Amino acid sequence: MLELTELRWQAIYTNDISSDGMFFYAVKTTGIFCRPSCKSKPPNRANVDIFPDAKAAQAADYRPCKRCKPTGQTLPNEEWITQITNYIHHHFTEEITLAKLADIAHGSPYHLHRTFKRVNGITPAAYIHQLRIDRAKAKLIETNSTVSEIGEAVGLANTPYFITLFKRLTGYTPAHYRQLHTKEVK
Repeated sequence: MLELTELRWQAIYTNDISSDGMFFYAVKTTGIFCRPSCKSKPPNRANVDIFPDAKAAQAADYRPCKRCKPTGQTLPNEEWITQITNYIHHHFTEEITLAKLADIAHGSPYHLHRTFKRVNGITPAAYIHQLRIDRAKAKLIETNSTVSEIGEAVGLANTPYFITLFKRLTGYTPAHYRQLHTKEVK
């Protein structure tokens, strides 16, 4: 690993193409490495590691960026979408937009949306909604938390929207779903 000098940081921050090939940078929080000229959003400086070449970055368990292709090869779509899906599973309670996912995954929102749907059969938004509702169903059964508390716990703090989305995806309101399940257990 190399030192993150001010000169290297400026090359990353300004997407300096003349620095390509001199070093590669990796972002600890995303697990992705890039060329200095990558047009992705500049990372937090504290999360950057510097490597002399792509092999060193890969040896440190970083994955190549989908946008700047630092190895000259493209990451297979299925592997790329698996990385995004894993991020969603770890952060589903937070606000997740297509733009944020694309930024984290170093791809364009359009390409991410199209590829995610082709690989998973549904859009990223539909996937996130379904994950949140599945978690809410479990919480309705396993806890005595209020509907609004459960909505907030799964990333849907707007209670009327949570109830509407829950009903659209399950056919029941959260309260009715809980009531039906309680009857089945008895």
